[in-house]
Amino acid sequence: MVRDLDSKQTIKDIDRFNFCQILLDLPEQCVRAYTIGASKTIPENFRDFKNVVFSGLGGSAIGGDLIRSYLAGEAKIPIIINRNYGLPEFVDDQTLLFVSSYSGNTEETLQAYEEGRKRTSRIIVVTSGGRLAEFAKRDGTPLVKILPGLPPRAAIGYSFFPALAILTKLGITVDKSSEIQEAIRVLRGLRESLSPEAKLGNNRAKQIALAIWDKFPFIYGSNDFFDVVTTRWRTQLAENSKQLCSTHIFPEMTHNEIVGWVNPPDLIKNFVVIILRDRADHPRIARRMDITHSIIKEMASEVIEVWSKGEGLLARIYSLIYIGDFLSFYLAVLNGVDPTPVERIDYLKRELAKV
Repeated sequence: MVRDLDSKQTIKDIDRFNFCQILLDLPEQCVRAYTIGASKTIPENFRDFKNVVFSGLGGSAIGGDLIRSYLAGEAKIPIIINRNYGLPEFVDDQTLLFVSSYSGNTEETLQAYEEGRKRTSRIIVVTSGGRLAEFAKRDGTPLVKILPGLPPRAAIGYSFFPALAILTKLGITVDKSSEIQEAIRVLRGLRESLSPEAKLGNNRAKQIALAIWDKFPFIYGSNDFFDVVTTRWRTQLAENSKQLCSTHIFPEMTHNEIVGWVNPPDLIKNFVVIILRDRADHPRIARRMDITHSIIKEMASEVIEVWSKGEGLLARIYSLIYIGDFLSFYLAVLNGVDPTPVERIDYLKRELAKV
C-alpha cells in the first residue's frame, strides 16, 4: 500500500512523537546553537594547539564531521573525528579535544573523556546533561550546555554551530556570520517547499521518497566538502526510515564500486541511485558523475540527481542535509514506521548495561 504523503492525517497517525516539528524547527535551532557557542568564554591557554579531535558517536559526532568537511579548504591543522572508546595515540597536550554526547551518557564518549583528561588540559564538553555534564563540572572543564529533549540525530545544529563559534574565537577560521545568515535563510526557504503542507508535485523530498520506496537506494556524493552529507543521508534513512542503503563518494567509487554494477542483475533492477551534486564540485568530479550516471541508468531502476541550494558553502551543505532529513521522514511514513523510536539501539544499550 502506497500511503498518501499529502494527507496530514496519515502523517499524524504514523509520526506519533511529532518528529516533523523537530525538522521544521531546524533553522531556529541553528540560530540558538550558534548563540550558545558565541557566548561561551574559552580559557586563554586553549589557544595554542596543533590538532583538533572531536570524540563522539552517532548524532553527536556528525557535528565534528561537518566541521572537518566545512573547514577542509582553510584549516591549517588536522581535524580528526574519533568514534571509539579510546583516543588516537597522538592526542596530547597539543590537542584541542571536543567531547560530545547529546545525552551525556554515551559510554564510549565517557571513557574517551576520562582518557582525554590524562592526555590534554584542552578539553571542551558539548552536552545537554547526563554524566558527561557532571564530569565536566567536577573537573572544571569548559562546558557547552545545549538544549535537551531531542533525539541526538535531530540536534545537528547543536552538534555543529557551538563548535564552529568556538573555533572561530580560537582563530581556526575567519568570521562566518554572513555564511551562517545565508544558511539560515536557505533552510527557511527550503522548509516551505519540504514541509508536509507542500504537495507532492512541488515537494522534492516527497518525490524522492516515493522513488526509493520499496527499493534499495545507493547514495553517492563528492569527497570535496560533501562526504559527510552522504553519511548523513545513510544514517537518517537507517534511524528514521528504518531502512538500509549504501553510500560511496567520488572519485573513489569510480575506481572500484562502479565495476560492481553488473551482478546480480535481477537485484540491480530494484536499485535507485541518488547522486548529490554541487555547483562547485571539482570539474573532473562533475564529469565522473555525468559518466557514472550514464552507465548506471541502463541497469538501475532510476538515477536521481539532487543539487545543493545557496551561494555559500555552509548553505549548500546544510541544504542537502535538510532535503535528506525530510526525505527520511517521508520514507518512514511510506514504510509505516514512526521515525522517532530507535528500539534496537535502546535494546543494545539495555543489554550492554547488564555487564
